[in-house]
Amino acid sequence: MNARAEEPLQLKILTWNIHHCLGVDDKLDVDRIASVISACQPDIVALQEVDQQAARSKNVDQPAELSRLTGMHVVFGGNIPLQGGRYGNAVLSRFPILSSENKRLPNHREGEQRGVMLVQIQLPRRDQPLTLLATHLDHRENDSERIASVRMINELLPQISPPRLLAGDLNAVPESSVLQLLRSSWRIAHPGMLPTVPVTNPSRQIDYILYSSPQDWKPVSAEVLPEAAASDHRAVLVTLRLQQD
Repeated sequence: MNARAEEPLQLKILTWNIHHCLGVDDKLDVDRIASVISACQPDIVALQEVDQQAARSKNVDQPAELSRLTGMHVVFGGNIPLQGGRYGNAVLSRFPILSSENKRLPNHREGEQRGVMLVQIQLPRRDQPLTLLATHLDHRENDSERIASVRMINELLPQISPPRLLAGDLNAVPESSVLQLLRSSWRIAHPGMLPTVPVTNPSRQIDYILYSSPQDWKPVSAEVLPEAAASDHRAVLVTLRLQQD
């Protein structure tokens, strides 16, 4: 038997709010976003604030273009119509994407409609696919919608076979009630805080990658990417080892 086949699988997961590819220098640049992604060679990427054929981003199908530029598979979850197109979340994967479902999250006080994507990804040497939950939670000061959304996400967990990951812009700091509720079902995939905003001099973390069970995952490394111009968030890159059956 090939010894390499016995090695545990390590995955590099990236989450990034790309601000519809509009940088802090006011340049709309899909190529720049794709270059940052490609440079760190992730296996799976969760993206937030992605435009699909919206006028403000020159009617570009950003998910399709990012897929073309990175050479990765893509699925898009549009949550709101925007300027002739749609706006929402996207997932890129080096591995085949088997299915994707975009579920609407609770909407309080006529806020922006949010969603969580459930994306099944076929991993090497595994019969059971990985399910990635990719999301972007409400940004307003009142956390009632974020709390309701986390409750819904946690309630989905028993319906999903492991291995499972959750990634996205949660608009909540580590000590918040939102993260406390998440920790009842998930574990943050790194020790300590990894500040992601404000992008020029980050002091708060609101972007995360989490896993559902230490029996399935072991954190290996984590970092915030140094890129500080392409978006108004920095990206979080985590390496996780998938434990063997």
